[in-house]
Amino acid sequence: MDYSRELPVVEGQLSVADIEHLVAKPMDTKPDRKFFIALSITGSMLLFGAFCLGMTFYYGTGMWGNNQPIGWALDIVNFVFWVGIGHAGTLISAILFLLRQKWRTGIARFAEAMTIFAVICALMFPAIHTGRPWLDGYLMPYPNQHRLWVNFTSPLLWDVFAVSTYFTVSLVFWYIGLIPDFASLRDRTRSTIKKTIYSIFSLGWRHSHRNWQHYEKAYLLLAGFATPLVLSVHTIVSFDFAVSIIPGWHTTIFPPYFVAGAIFSGFAMVVTVLIFVRKIFDLEHIITLDHLEKMNKVILATGMMVGYAYGMEFFIAWYSGNPIEQFVFINRAFGPYAWAYWIMVSCNVLFPQLFWFKKIRRNIPTMLIIAIFVNVGMWFERFVITVSSLNRDFLPSSWAYYKPTMYDSGILIGSFGLFFTLVLLFTKLLPVVSISEVKAVADNAQPKQHGGAH
Repeated sequence: MDYSRELPVVEGQLSVADIEHLVAKPMDTKPDRKFFIALSITGSMLLFGAFCLGMTFYYGTGMWGNNQPIGWALDIVNFVFWVGIGHAGTLISAILFLLRQKWRTGIARFAEAMTIFAVICALMFPAIHTGRPWLDGYLMPYPNQHRLWVNFTSPLLWDVFAVSTYFTVSLVFWYIGLIPDFASLRDRTRSTIKKTIYSIFSLGWRHSHRNWQHYEKAYLLLAGFATPLVLSVHTIVSFDFAVSIIPGWHTTIFPPYFVAGAIFSGFAMVVTVLIFVRKIFDLEHIITLDHLEKMNKVILATGMMVGYAYGMEFFIAWYSGNPIEQFVFINRAFGPYAWAYWIMVSCNVLFPQLFWFKKIRRNIPTMLIIAIFVNVGMWFERFVITVSSLNRDFLPSSWAYYKPTMYDSGILIGSFGLFFTLVLLFTKLLPVVSISEVKAVADNAQPKQHGGAH
């Protein structure tokens, strides 16, 4: 058997020691000037967002561009966008792990981390959307003397449970995968402080057979928990819209449409960031071009699902014979927000079709541009669904045009600053690739029962 053909996961003749050195190198070296420049940029974005958030807390949500009838604007748009970004990590880690797809090993850890960071960004928006975030504790049911309970029939409450459960399981899943790597870092470091920290987080890991048995059972169990969450979380987020009676929203296609869109945007964000990570940290042999090509194929497939959903929405609006429903979709394509609709269609349907060509799937600059376009398009998709369905109500006298102010736009910029700041800190403090998993599929780690092939 030729293992080089069966497991083309790690390119080049890298030994197990080389892999460990490559992955641990960013943590062993001091941050360079480029890192601090990048951190200053993302930190500035974060500080600007914090300023806009502080102004919102002090003066209220009237600082935003929300109006009547557009009560849901950038806060809900950004919430749905960031939850979608967080889906790729669980898909890559849990579902591909259960399907025994070994190509996930080089990218799973980074995707898991991006899930955590994206969900943190997402949780911020429903909290501030209420207008009084200091009362958000009442969103959680608890026994009290007034016998007051939350409204369990509201999908907005379902979001609280779905997203918090998703975050908890994803965080535990991520940490369990880090335990063997913490032990490897503990054994190789010479710093007393680092050794103490790694020893605490490695939970006494000794690389024994019993350790690995328990680890594999726990990892498999958590992968099983996380897999249905990929489908359930964004399905419940789609219920925020689908169970309403607003024309353009109450449609049964929203759950699968939202799930496909979440995977679509999540994979695009992972590709975008991994292109820079593999170059900056010299991980081209571990995060290979084959990994990126496979992810581009997933982007192509889910992009076609999203395009199908766009077409079916128009078909069902026509087939229903409901003039109000038909008006909403005509208004999306040719009304005051037509510019946003056609940006969405171009970025999500047209540009990803270029991935049918292998040369483009394996061309780094081109795939980076397309991945960025996909993320732009998916943000505009949430904008079109939310804003263009609300801006023209049943009464023409209540029609309005939504323009974001500096403050709601600043909070969006700040969420990107928070996300990329956390990504930068992660690359310096923790291994961006799972050392133990990559070692297991590396060529030199395989038993040599074949005729000299490596």
